[in-house]
Amino acid sequence: MASLKALKGRIASVKSTQKITKAMKMVAAAKLRRAQQAAEAGRPYASRLEAVMTSLASKVTVGPESPKLLAGTGSDQTHLLVVCTSDRGLAGAFNSNIVRAARKKADELTAQGKTVYFYLVGRKGRAVIARLFPKQIVHQYDTTTFKQVSFEVAQAIAGDIVERFENGRFDVAHLFYARFQSALVQEPIEQQIIPVPMPDKAEAAEGVTAAVEYEPDEEEILAELLPRNVAVQIFRAMLENAASEQGSRMTAMDNATRNAGDMINRLSIEYNRTRQAAITTELVEIISGAEAL
Repeated sequence: MASLKALKGRIASVKSTQKITKAMKMVAAAKLRRAQQAAEAGRPYASRLEAVMTSLASKVTVGPESPKLLAGTGSDQTHLLVVCTSDRGLAGAFNSNIVRAARKKADELTAQGKTVYFYLVGRKGRAVIARLFPKQIVHQYDTTTFKQVSFEVAQAIAGDIVERFENGRFDVAHLFYARFQSALVQEPIEQQIIPVPMPDKAEAAEGVTAAVEYEPDEEEILAELLPRNVAVQIFRAMLENAASEQGSRMTAMDNATRNAGDMINRLSIEYNRTRQAAITTELVEIISGAEAL
């Protein structure tokens, strides 16, 4: 049985931890509202642009002069997995769920004989991926210096990825992030961003079959829209991650605060029982001594 001093120290330690987790929960809740609004505001434009690019991919006749971001390299042997995670921990299973989805995709592609590389955005995904795929990480984009998600950061990441694609470093790029649904639910998402994915046959049949007319010029429009689409999709992923991270952290810290309260109650009961047992023992000794006299 632990001593009274040890139990008292444990209770004080747990109470200090409870104060920290409660404060972190309040901070995450305050940040969540703003991050959720930003993520929800960015969805319509990103979704619509993705739909437009997919529609163009199904209608444009792909030829030697077609942009590579639209037509692809003609091969799907080398895949780049862009894994977006956070730079801070204590966010529950937020980062591990994203990394798990990327690992599953990497294992599937490897089983098919494909070559897989990783492009990491954020620090928290590196440890696991570096342990399992030590020679397949081509770059890690450090986001610790940026206090807020901005489109300029997404453009810089997209520019680097597009440049690697143009130089023939990979054939297909997949983006991994967590889509925010609520403070309790963040869904891991995998999305192909390079080249523009072709729609399913059912979707193509339901789409508009009118001829596409470009003004002023097909190449000029696609040269502007295709790289921008990559940047917009990465920006959406970063916004969704920001909201998902705060939601997951708020839930994790709330659970930690509750668990700390339960532990304090158990330790307090044990402390009181131990203290009562010590008092009883002393009384028995006093009475026994008195009777012996």
